[in-house]
Amino acid sequence: MTYADDRSLQAARARAYALAETGRFDNGNAVQQALIAEGWSNAGRALESDYARKAIGERCRAAQAQAH
Repeated sequence: MTYADDRSLQAARARAYALAETGRFDNGNAVQQALIAEGWSNAGRALESDYARKAIGERCRAAQAQAH
């Protein structure tokens, strides 16, 4: 993996975390679909780790809990 790839994956993960924190998404799959819709072609690679998926899921649940 090149440095540019690593930075682009970090950027996609950062955007995924931001989307998850809006409270509009139920889980990581929904966030991934939103990233793809925004044009993040590397969304699948950015979110392939269990850690990233778990963190996004937790942020989705926390944001939804705050909204209710």
